[in-house]
Amino acid sequence: MQLNTIRAGALLAGLSALIVAVSWVIAGVQGLQIGIVAVVGLNAVVCFFGDGMALRAMRARPVSEIEQPDLYRIVRELATQARQPMPRLYLSPTPAPNAFATGRSPRRAAICCTTGLLRILTERELRGVIAHELAHVRNRDTLVCSVAGAIAVAIVSLTALALLLPLGDSEDEDVPSVLGALLFLVLGPLAAGVIRLGVRPAREHRADRAAAELTGDPLALASALRKIDMGTRTHPLPCERPLLAAGHLMIAHPFPQRGINRLFAAHPPVRERIHRLRRLAQRWGTY
Repeated sequence: MQLNTIRAGALLAGLSALIVAVSWVIAGVQGLQIGIVAVVGLNAVVCFFGDGMALRAMRARPVSEIEQPDLYRIVRELATQARQPMPRLYLSPTPAPNAFATGRSPRRAAICCTTGLLRILTERELRGVIAHELAHVRNRDTLVCSVAGAIAVAIVSLTALALLLPLGDSEDEDVPSVLGALLFLVLGPLAAGVIRLGVRPAREHRADRAAAELTGDPLALASALRKIDMGTRTHPLPCERPLLAAGHLMIAHPFPQRGINRLFAAHPPVRERIHRLRRLAQRWGTY
């Protein structure tokens, strides 16, 4: 949608202006120059690597039709029905059941499923999940989510500076790790704030409804969400910093709801989503 394109541009422009302004206030002309270089670097990362960061964080690989013929058939049927280009398909080797879409436009889109997701869902449920991700692509939610995620990754990556700081003659190997953790306590909420600023929970409700309309089966997606929610409780994703900055792309929040992880939660409650889908099914007479 046009609104998401504008939101993505505004998010990137606003953060760029903030970096330049803060740099100028702190260090004058020299700081301004550093800020401009940092902004150019940030924009380059977002433009050229933003839509692939989540795939790399999930250690996803491209999957061929020979390997996953049923997955290709389902995606092709739904993409054709929705009159969208066929996205690239990736598989992430993790038992945590989840899926996400990424890409700056429908023609550059990719959908990634985890091995855990394919193992627990029926074909009917998988169709609901794929339709949900295709809705995100069509609405260009993937654009603003990729921009927000890339900025968040850039922010949390600054914690690596702890490894470069001169620490005198200290031989304690744990010092950089402690400093990195302290930096994350400061930068983590900032990264989470960027995600929350660019990503609205309502996008999941819109994608759920669009998926139900595309498949004509709201209860299939509701059943899939219930299984995914249960699966993420027993097999949550590890709370690694690149993954935390990519969690908002998933169909359901993939981390335990505790500590700083809660700051990165950008999804509405699964129970609420299931309730809405069941109401749709009752309204359509498919319950």
